Amino acid sequence: MPLPKTLRIGGASGFWGDSSVGAPQLVAHGDVDYLVFDYLAELTMSILAGARSKDPGLGYATDFVAVTMKAVLRDVAARGIRVISNAGGVNPQACASAIASLAVEQGLHIRIAIVEGDDVMPLVAQRRAQGIAETPGGGALPGKLLTANAYLGALPIKQALDEGAQIVITGRCVDSAVTLGALMHEFGWGVHDHDRLAQGSLAGHIIECGCQATGGLHTDWEDVPDWAHIGYPIVECSADGSFVATKPPGTGGLVNTAVISEQMLYEIGDPRRYLLPDVTCDFSQVTLEQIGRDRVRVSGARGLPPGPHYKVSATYMDGFRCSAQLTIVGTDAARKARRTADAILERTRELFASNGLADYSRTLVEVLGSEQGNFGPRARAGDIREAVLRLAVMHPQKAALELFAREVAPAGTSWSPGTTGADGRPRPTPAIRQHAFFLDKRLLAPSVRADGRSVAVDVPAGQAAVPAPPPAGPDIAGPGLTGPFVEVPLIRLAWARSGDKGDTSNIGIIARRPEWLPWLREQLTETRVAGWLAHLVLGSVTRFDVPGIHAMNFLCTRALDGGGMASLRNDPLGKGMAQILLTMPVQVPGDWLA
Repeated sequence: MPLPKTLRIGGASGFWGDSSVGAPQLVAHGDVDYLVFDYLAELTMSILAGARSKDPGLGYATDFVAVTMKAVLRDVAARGIRVISNAGGVNPQACASAIASLAVEQGLHIRIAIVEGDDVMPLVAQRRAQGIAETPGGGALPGKLLTANAYLGALPIKQALDEGAQIVITGRCVDSAVTLGALMHEFGWGVHDHDRLAQGSLAGHIIECGCQATGGLHTDWEDVPDWAHIGYPIVECSADGSFVATKPPGTGGLVNTAVISEQMLYEIGDPRRYLLPDVTCDFSQVTLEQIGRDRVRVSGARGLPPGPHYKVSATYMDGFRCSAQLTIVGTDAARKARRTADAILERTRELFASNGLADYSRTLVEVLGSEQGNFGPRARAGDIREAVLRLAVMHPQKAALELFAREVAPAGTSWSPGTTGADGRPRPTPAIRQHAFFLDKRLLAPSVRADGRSVAVDVPAGQAAVPAPPPAGPDIAGPGLTGPFVEVPLIRLAWARSGDKGDTSNIGIIARRPEWLPWLREQLTETRVAGWLAHLVLGSVTRFDVPGIHAMNFLCTRALDGGGMASLRNDPLGKGMAQILLTMPVQVPGDWLA
C-alpha cells in the first residue's frame, strides 16, 4: 500500500525586503513541492501604487522577478516546483508578464496564472455614500484613497492551480492563503471542510513570516545557532490537515515547540475567532509535539464557517513626515538630547510662523538608549553617557518639513557638547495612513487569468455573521502556592512575541512549563498588564486564553501611536512590546528556579 501523500511547502519570503537566500536554499536543499512568498504589507500597497502611477509597467515587487525568480526559475521548472506569490501587488499582470519574459530569456516554458479582483477602488465612490466605516472603531472613509484592496482567500489560488499553472501571481490576499490554496488543490479540500481549512490556514500562518518560524525573534535567542545560515521554514502537510514544521537539513536556526508557539500567536487577536475569508479559525486547542530535531507536529485547529465579508485595507495620504537622528555623547547625554530636541522644535516653530506656515501636526521626541521611550516610568535610573536623539515630526506641507530638515545639522556646532552622528539631511516623505473596512463578498468577482482567458472563481457568499465565542468560564483557581516567594522578571517563566495590526499590539505569552500557566494567569491580569504598559497603550487590554499551548494572548488597542506609517515611534509595529512585558516582575516560589 502506498504511503499517504505528504506535501512539502517552503515559505521563502516574509515581507518585501526579506533575504534573497530563502528561495535558493529551499529549492536546493528543501525538497519542496511548493514555494510560497508573502510580500505585501499595507504600506507596501501604497508604495506600489505610487510606482505604477509613474510607470504603468510597475506596481509589483520587482525583486521577486529580477532577483529571486531569476536565480531559481530554471531549477523550479526542472523539478516541477510550483510557485505561489502575492508579489503582484497592485499590478499582477505586469508581474506575470515580467516572469514570462524571464522564462523566454532562459529558454523555458512556464504556465503562469494571475489572480484578479482584489482591487475595490472602482467600488469606493458608489459605496462611500453608504457610510463605510473602519473596523474596529468606526470613522468616515477618507476623502481620497491611494489604494483599496480586499484580502482575497485561497479559492482563486486553488482555481489557478486547478487550471494547471506552475506559477500563480496574486495581488492582495490573506498571507496564509498562498499555502491554503495549494493544500486545497492537492488534497481536494472543499469549502465545508472547516477543520482542515483551519489547519491549512495555520500551516500558512506559521511560515508566512519566513524565519520567525525557525528561530528568528525567539525569546531565547542565544539558543538559536548559526543566524547567518538560518533555515527558511517548511511545512510537511497531510490530507487530514495535520502538519510538521521543519526546515532544510544542515541550515542554522531552531524549530521547537517554543518557537512555533511564539509564531502561532503572532498577530492573531482572539485565537478562538481568527477571521479569514475561507474559514473562521479556532486555535485555542492546538497542540504541539516535538517529534525530532527541528521537527514539530501541529494539530488540533478547529474551523467554523467564514463570515459574509472581505476585509479591505485602504490607504490614504495625510500630509508629510520626517525624522532625524543625532548621537549625543558624554555625561548627562539623555538630558542634553532632550534640550537639543526642544531647541530644534522651538527654532523651527518660530521659522514656520515667520514664513506663514502652520505649526506641526504632530511631534515625538525619543532618546534611544535612555529607555525613556519604550520603558517610560520603568526606565533604569542612572547617567546615560551615550544616547541617540530621534526627533520625528509631521506637517500638512512638505515645505515646512524641508525647513525642519535644514535645522537639524546646526545642532552639531550650536548646542550640546558631544553632538555627532548626523548622516546627511533628512528627507520629508508622504505620511500614509491605513483605513480598514468590511465589504460584502457578493460585491467582488475574483477571477483567474491564464493562457489568454479569464475564468470566474465561485466564492461562496451571503453567509451568516460569525458567532461570538461562548463566554469564558470561571477562572480556574491557581495552585494555591505558599512562600517563600522570590521576585523575578517574567522572562524567567515565559516566552513571548509581539506584532501589530494597525494601531493594535498583539502580545503572546507562553508559559515555559505547562504547570506554571495557572500561576502566571493570576499575576498577568488585564489590569496589571495595562498598568505595566500604560505609557504606551492608550486603549483597552484584553486577555485571551490558549490552553492548548499553555499560553495567553493579549490584545492592546491604541497601542502604537497610530501604527505603521501613521506612527512617529521608533517601533511603530510593536516588535518591542513583548520584550517590555517580559521585564515585568512576578512572584514565584523559590524552588521553581532551582
